[in-house]
Amino acid sequence: MEKVRPELGYREKGGQHTKFGEWYADRLQDPQYKNAPWCDMFIAWAAEKAGVGEFVGQFAWTPSHAAWFIKQGAWSRTPEPGALVFYDWSGGKSYKGIDHVGIVEKVEGTHIRTIEANVDKVWLKRKFRDQEKVVGYGLPRVVKEKMVAGKLQPTEQPTTYAPELKTYTETPANDSPLDLLGTPQALLAFMVVTTVVVSFRLAGRRRGTHRRVLRDLVPWNAPTPEPPPEPPVQERVPHRYHEGPPPIRHTHTRVRGRRPYERL
Repeated sequence: MEKVRPELGYREKGGQHTKFGEWYADRLQDPQYKNAPWCDMFIAWAAEKAGVGEFVGQFAWTPSHAAWFIKQGAWSRTPEPGALVFYDWSGGKSYKGIDHVGIVEKVEGTHIRTIEANVDKVWLKRKFRDQEKVVGYGLPRVVKEKMVAGKLQPTEQPTTYAPELKTYTETPANDSPLDLLGTPQALLAFMVVTTVVVSFRLAGRRRGTHRRVLRDLVPWNAPTPEPPPEPPVQERVPHRYHEGPPPIRHTHTRVRGRRPYERL
């Protein structure tokens, strides 16, 4: 823990490059580890710096690390400070499905406080977790006790990936609802919801076509049509030659067959 705590807040560089992966790659003479998932390589680095690598185990592939603890008889379902905690984000309980590893710093009832690398995509930080996704705990304390008793042989050299999992990548745990964003489950749910919404909208358009056309032809708020123009006003004018009702003079129309200057 004295070597682990000062590294809190470390963030990986571009391309998943870390000093812990670089250290592991140099130890194995294999450059692929410089840009590989680094949760377990960080633990190997810290254990080597503290001089306890033979008790902790030095691995890059988490299922192999868990299998090593099982083989040493140092595997437990009960957390304790200093134990390595192994997770399977799918909820499985077999070491073969392990995705991630961290270090237990403190146990609080049914929850654990941990220090983990490569979490929240790029960070080395503390996490507060329940044990729902925990597969089990590796106990360096037990490994040390057995080695001191001569029951085990020390393991000092870091161990490589299993060949079939060289492209293994880690998935951050879902500690809060916001952490669900970006997971395959959230992406699938988003695609399903989008498909349903689009289907309903298309169906609504097909059902409402005729109503939409009628509304376009006669809008509900269309202005009242203006009345037709009134007929021309006929003006009566006095006649010069006799009394009585004056003849009608059309001011806006002409009588067919007469010239404009002829009197009516």
